Amino acid sequence: MRCVICASQDIVKKSVEEELRLGNDVVLLPIEVLVCLNCGERYYDRRTMRLLEEIEDKIRAEEMDLRTVGRVLKPVAA
Repeated sequence: MRCVICASQDIVKKSVEEELRLGNDVVLLPIEVLVCLNCGERYYDRRTMRLLEEIEDKIRAEEMDLRTVGRVLKPVAA
């Protein structure tokens, strides 16, 4: 397999944190996907995409336990 972005063949399965953005919230999900080691492009199979969609639905329905791990700060508009 070659990367569609940089044509590298250095593509391996890696554990990554996928970001799901829901309104002002960001949920980090640990998943395994194929990643190009040259440019960082990620490749998702159908099963992984379905899993991400199911998790997003559970989060929206407030059926998933989540914990706060940090804060996001923005400057106050003058």
